[in-house]
Amino acid sequence: MSLDHITVTDTTPAQLAGLAAATGCSGICPFLHSMAVLPAMPEYDLIRDPAARRATRDALAANGVTVDLIYPFTLAGRTVVADFAPALEAGAELGAPLANVLCYDRDPARRTEKLIELAELAASFDIGLAIEFYPPSQVRTLAETLAEIDRTARADIGVTADLLHIVRGGELEQSMALLSDPRVRLGQIADGPADMPAERIEWEAGIQRLLPGEGAFDIAAFAATLAPGIPLSIEVPQQSALDAGMSSLDRARAAVDATLGRLEAR
Repeated sequence: MSLDHITVTDTTPAQLAGLAAATGCSGICPFLHSMAVLPAMPEYDLIRDPAARRATRDALAANGVTVDLIYPFTLAGRTVVADFAPALEAGAELGAPLANVLCYDRDPARRTEKLIELAELAASFDIGLAIEFYPPSQVRTLAETLAEIDRTARADIGVTADLLHIVRGGELEQSMALLSDPRVRLGQIADGPADMPAERIEWEAGIQRLLPGEGAFDIAAFAATLAPGIPLSIEVPQQSALDAGMSSLDRARAAVDATLGRLEAR
């Protein structure tokens, strides 16, 4: 399993590596720099700060933890793909195999062209892409993502499959049937109520999800449908627990333990 940074945003990537090891996770999915939209995130920038990268590499090595996926890479209409080179270089230094991509470009032809360009750039650093479908973006479902990958005709573009986005995307049965596609490179686990108002989807995704087992999602079926060996990332932001003063270790442990409980229940 992998510990996603969004579960404990009040940490640096080096601290995240320590939390992963302490909770039995073998990998992490870190943000390469601070994100103002995420709560309590400390100031850091692995792209521009060599000392921070060294500290992260040291923490990874000391804890026996690897990087499974790096954030953030967002393609919009005005995105200049070449600007991602320093971030990809930093990711390669950390040993990241995948860069997570959100697609917001409304022009289908341009979106595909930029995905191809980004894939070519990432390949020069031995990094593949994983498109994260997301209902508020322009690639909203797993079916749409696989079709987008088909248009690029590239084998080094895969999928980040977030169970929350599958449930909120409105194609639950179709998406579950497609999860075994070998282009799905990483699964993300959280829980939530069966329904969520459209205006609250972004809030839920970034700020307040439920611990596995507290909601209506079939987590065990999701994990069982993924191809063997696919990393499972625990992605459970809980603003309420953060506001209540619960430590990052306790929040990480609660998320990991709850996930294990659901996976073992099958």
